[in-house]
Amino acid sequence: MDALNHFDTKTTNRLLRAEYLVGLIASFYLLFTHLSKIEWWDFAALFLYIDLIGYIPGAIAYHRSSTKRIPKHYYVLYNTMHSLVTQSAVALLWWLLGGPVWSLLALPIHLFGDRALFGNFLKPFGLPFEPVLHPGFDALRNEVTADSAGPVRAQRPVTS
Repeated sequence: MDALNHFDTKTTNRLLRAEYLVGLIASFYLLFTHLSKIEWWDFAALFLYIDLIGYIPGAIAYHRSSTKRIPKHYYVLYNTMHSLVTQSAVALLWWLLGGPVWSLLALPIHLFGDRALFGNFLKPFGLPFEPVLHPGFDALRNEVTADSAGPVRAQRPVTS
């Protein structure tokens, strides 16, 4: 993957997921070292609200749809709620209004867990809401991985 080719090979995807696994392990370490300080109702609410707002409505719409095409606002909800930027803002707001609490670890645990354990990243509009292998990506992946002699060379320069 690079700035112009937004796809991952199996190896780069595994490496990316491994980076999030490090964050997940660090978050769990902090959780377990501060178990007695966790407000469990707050932790559960913070952990669950991300999917209650960001995933479940889109999943219901997707599974009810006969065409499996759903409005883009479900993607926006998912991507907004599963964004490290959004959840950092939520944590900061919580911190400013109520003070620092260890229950906020629910946010990175949810997001890092989604990425590291399940491979769930932000959802592009052009793909189904639930993971389905796109034939065009499958063909591209096969073409890119078929040449083990080196990287694929561009036919013409790409300008932006």
